[in-house]
Amino acid sequence: MPITVEDFEAARPQLLSVAHRMLGSVHDAQDAVQTAWLRAAAGHGAQPVENPAGWLTTVTARICLDELRARRRRGEAPLLADAIPAEQLSADEAVLRAENVSRALLVLLERLTPPQRVAYVLHDLFAVPFDRVAQVLDGTVPGAKKHASRARQRLRSPAPAAEHRQAPDREIVEAFLAAARTGDTRAMLRLLAPDSVRDADAALLPPGARTVVTGATAIATETVRFADRIRATCPLTVNGAPAHLIAPGGHPLAVLHVGTDRGRVTRITLRPVRPADVFTARAEP
Repeated sequence: MPITVEDFEAARPQLLSVAHRMLGSVHDAQDAVQTAWLRAAAGHGAQPVENPAGWLTTVTARICLDELRARRRRGEAPLLADAIPAEQLSADEAVLRAENVSRALLVLLERLTPPQRVAYVLHDLFAVPFDRVAQVLDGTVPGAKKHASRARQRLRSPAPAAEHRQAPDREIVEAFLAAARTGDTRAMLRLLAPDSVRDADAALLPPGARTVVTGATAIATETVRFADRIRATCPLTVNGAPAHLIAPGGHPLAVLHVGTDRGRVTRITLRPVRPADVFTARAEP
């Protein structure tokens, strides 16, 4: 039987999830899914489709693949958070939280080639069989498996030894960020050294705000005002050093370095993301 509106509406949530992981944008995902429905309505009005959800997933994935390839041909770099309209950024963040999407994974997926990203998302995230992945890629099953394997390799954490030489105390850093996310001033004060320093780029602060703040009380008080940004952090390695990336909606905004000494946070450094920054997964301790 042909694909009906009911078939499409039943499949829409899954289609949007697939397209969002592939394109990194709710707006672009909605466009891709709507295009898939228009193709279904135009080309399959009388053609029988045994598996409407599977057919729609395949078509949506092909549309996403075409879009990813077009971006690459145009030389488009992934958009940073400050270049995305606030409404769109809010929508991306809402989906990320509602669907419990890995913020770090969304950032790292941008490192993949279009076929790698499509193969990884379909197979590894949504359990689509490789024969259907191969159809999307217009290739073979071994080729689809190779794209997914290469994606895993590029997303894999580096060897722990590469980071640990310069890594701060992760337990202290994570405890401080956990307190910052909930606005727990008392917990932050216990973790901050009395003479700790917060150094931030002026571009990331409200007009007139101090770029350097000194003292545990002043830092804890200020940090409460930026709880939303702290809630949008994820641990990554940035240019070979352990850090936390502030990435609302999965879009990089700023790099946060938290330094520790003798079980206390001693320095917090915040700077905007630069186009040349290289993000990789954090190694497990």
